[in-house]
Amino acid sequence: MMLANHTGIVLGRQLRPMSRDPFTLIFGVLQPIVFLALYGPLLVGMTGAGGESPWQWFVPGIIVMVSLFGTSVAGAYLLEELRVGSFERFLVTPLDRSSLLIGRALKEVVPLTLQAILIVAIVTPFGFQLHPIGVIVGLLILGTFGIGLGALSHSLAMAVKRQEYLFWLVQQTLLFPLLLLSGILLPLDFAPGWLQTLSRLNPLTYVVEAERALFAGDFAEPSIVVGAAVAVGLAIVGLAVGTRMMRRAAA
Repeated sequence: MMLANHTGIVLGRQLRPMSRDPFTLIFGVLQPIVFLALYGPLLVGMTGAGGESPWQWFVPGIIVMVSLFGTSVAGAYLLEELRVGSFERFLVTPLDRSSLLIGRALKEVVPLTLQAILIVAIVTPFGFQLHPIGVIVGLLILGTFGIGLGALSHSLAMAVKRQEYLFWLVQQTLLFPLLLLSGILLPLDFAPGWLQTLSRLNPLTYVVEAERALFAGDFAEPSIVVGAAVAVGLAIVGLAVGTRMMRRAAA
């Protein structure tokens, strides 16, 4: 109960600046509209498997991409706190050190959920078939994945400390291979064998496949279980690594 209470305090503290800075929130929510406006015209006249709308394939990938971009840079906010010294003040409070990491990681789920709802609301009138249960389960899986990735981003920030350039170097080096090898923007069915092998080694691939199955309402698809397991595994690893580093930082 103490950990839950302390996590709630940290989460509320992390969300408060977001509510006081509507420009940042609005900009983050509008980001998906930019993707839809730029990629939407490319989908006109296309049909998916079985004649379904191409939005069924494209929208889940875009939502995963938005999550990937948002949660992977979560540690940048911690870098700013390290720079100005506000993070050190947290370390001397009676808050459980694990809550400092968990609350920050949970904060990333809020903008992700708002962005996903906005995307679905925009594309539904244009032929996207809405499966509410699939969307809800998909967001739960994606939120779990985002918590793990956000925790790892915070871990990276604590590892590099005030070397901001090193944080962005590592983040960008890992981000784009994960993005391109997951088939978010382009299907890899006809890619070279070596590229398909790399794709199967990419954990994000299984999350993308699970999201597409859920958003299409195909609840019997085995990829859902695999994607959920990957998301849970990443959350466990991310929180374990981040919590350990947070406790070491407090020592």
